[in-house]
Amino acid sequence: MHEVIVCEKPTSAEKIAKALSPSAKKKVYNKKVKYWELKKGSKDITVVSAVGHLYSLTPDNPKDKVYFDLHWAPAYEVNKRGSGFTKDYVRAIKKLGRNADSYIHACDYDTEGTLIGYNALKYACGQENLDKVSRMKFSTLTKKDLLEAYDNRIELDMNQVDTGIARHVLDYYFGVNISKALMKSVSNAKHRFLKLSAGRVQTPTLSILVEREKEIKDFVPEPYWLIKAVVEGNIEVNHIDGKIFDRDRAEEIMTKCQGKDAIVDRISFSNSTTKPPVPFNLGGLQSEAYNVFGFSPKKTQTIAQNLYTSGYTSYPRTSSQKLPESLDFKSIFTQLGHDGEFKKHIDQLPSKLKPNNGKKDDAAHPAIHPTGILPQGLSKDDKKIYELIVYRFISVFFEAAKFETMSATLDIEGEKFRFKRRRVTHKGWMEHYPFRKIDDEIFPDIKEDDLMKVLELISDEKETKPPARYNQASLIKELEKRELGTKATRADIIDKLYDRKYITGTQQIEVNQLGENMIDTLSIYCNNLTSEELTRDLQIKLDGISNNKSTRSEIIDEGEKDVKVILEDITKNSNEIGSKLYESYQESNIVGTCPTCGGNLVKRYSPKTKSSFVGCANYPDCTTSYSIPKGTNFLKKTCEKCGLPIISFGKPRQRACLDPNCGKDKTKIHKPTEVGKCPNCGKPLLKRSGRYGEFIGCKGFPKCKFTCSVDELESKLK
Repeated sequence: MHEVIVCEKPTSAEKIAKALSPSAKKKVYNKKVKYWELKKGSKDITVVSAVGHLYSLTPDNPKDKVYFDLHWAPAYEVNKRGSGFTKDYVRAIKKLGRNADSYIHACDYDTEGTLIGYNALKYACGQENLDKVSRMKFSTLTKKDLLEAYDNRIELDMNQVDTGIARHVLDYYFGVNISKALMKSVSNAKHRFLKLSAGRVQTPTLSILVEREKEIKDFVPEPYWLIKAVVEGNIEVNHIDGKIFDRDRAEEIMTKCQGKDAIVDRISFSNSTTKPPVPFNLGGLQSEAYNVFGFSPKKTQTIAQNLYTSGYTSYPRTSSQKLPESLDFKSIFTQLGHDGEFKKHIDQLPSKLKPNNGKKDDAAHPAIHPTGILPQGLSKDDKKIYELIVYRFISVFFEAAKFETMSATLDIEGEKFRFKRRRVTHKGWMEHYPFRKIDDEIFPDIKEDDLMKVLELISDEKETKPPARYNQASLIKELEKRELGTKATRADIIDKLYDRKYITGTQQIEVNQLGENMIDTLSIYCNNLTSEELTRDLQIKLDGISNNKSTRSEIIDEGEKDVKVILEDITKNSNEIGSKLYESYQESNIVGTCPTCGGNLVKRYSPKTKSSFVGCANYPDCTTSYSIPKGTNFLKKTCEKCGLPIISFGKPRQRACLDPNCGKDKTKIHKPTEVGKCPNCGKPLLKRSGRYGEFIGCKGFPKCKFTCSVDELESKLK
């Protein structure tokens, strides 16, 4: 009897094969794709993997103006440049999965993983075999969990499949059709190509950022005063009015208290507790990693996924803040205890292991936790995330931290000032979670009616501040709060906004002119696209498929109607939309002043060469242009010799003037000279001068990318 197990990634396939049989044999298909063969009872089992999505949506007729008739096709046919490597995996699954007696879907147990495996089984192994498919459900890649998942297989959840299909179709409808319409509006209005993108979740996310940007710009600061005194013992006490917005009142307090001493009016003590943190879900891990290490949500998600596939931690894309008792906490702690640093904390655990679970749950997976398997050879950043997960896991089992707070009110000539001190009386969980600062202040030795000398009286004039810009972690939280996107997609959405140059900034997210004008323009002409309500409503209905409150076809039909309304709005206002978007694009990409005509130098993209360059905005009247290396950043500094911007590029980063010939005697700049024939394509080799000095390059560039140094020429031509 032949059984085929389809996994999501090669690392998962290896772990499943070895869990089922230590004697599993590694094979290679077509010298490229690793798979595993093993025997289990009367079964001959083949374990083969995908590499993420092997199939992508594509239009039935690419010549259609809008794409609503779609089908699944191999990813390497849809995206020939980016997905060519998937061809061998599709062929391997087709060959190895042919005419099997049974099939097991063993991809990650979430919507995306379910769809990856379903499409591989349906299109590579054959739709007629879907009734032979069972499902493995696991949250860690440990031998124990994998064996349990294999022995207790479940039916394939077709509601989960339908959710995945509907989500991909909606994202295609919104993303491809609307982006295409926006780019066409620019082309029609300005006869220029401009790469734009919009999306079902992406555009409302950008709208949130633009809304915050406008709040900041419209904010009018208001002056206020903070009055404080420094009394003996260098104790700083603050006036009880806090922010004082009346200048006369602030001056009155200062005049009244100047040169006076303070009397301790009242002292009180109180006790408080701080509960242990809740276990990590993906959003919580991303937020904590950003706050502690400054890691972007995308980076944290990638590291967490790698830790999972390596078997060190559980599945990361979970919403759950709960750790069920079925996890066998004692076994995990026993294994973790082989690490000396972890053992110091594990030895102090209470005898009854009860975690401080949070409110959020996830039917598919528990909260993120270590498996107990200690990692080997982790990179510095991977180790940071691993230890963050382990120490959070340990800390949730400890008791609350306890604090004592001292509150004192001082009287200075009838004006009340106060201060607070807090000290820890029992560290509890905080002793076992090294990523939080513990308040442990010293209480001054004072009592009521004590007279205290005022050393200094201070009046600080300040201004109210606008709301803070979002950072990547706080934006993830905001999207979660507004129910936009999913735990698995939010980091990717933010990355896409950066890629499209709608936003910039690392510590704080700033919206550039193109991003702001994109939302302003769409809000005027097709408000539905920026609407949170439309996106949230579709997401709620997508989630409703799992409990039969909605169906795939209903949601897709509704999405098609919504997109058609938006496309009609764009078509009716095509010229206005195209003109405004192009003008904002030009404005957001101005990098300097043209030395030839005084116009704006603008960063542009050439679809022909698929590369960026800098050209004059007055083209074709002015043809001044400069090539730029891939990954160029424009610095705020300008060249002292010519006034053009300074750019940074390359690895390691280098700095240079935008003009590679800056400072050279241009009367002595000669045309490239031919020095031989290209060994790759036979076209002439030219001696050129670049930012790094002289080099040899093929005349057939960019189709032929042969280059070498002048010194290497002779050896390359042999």
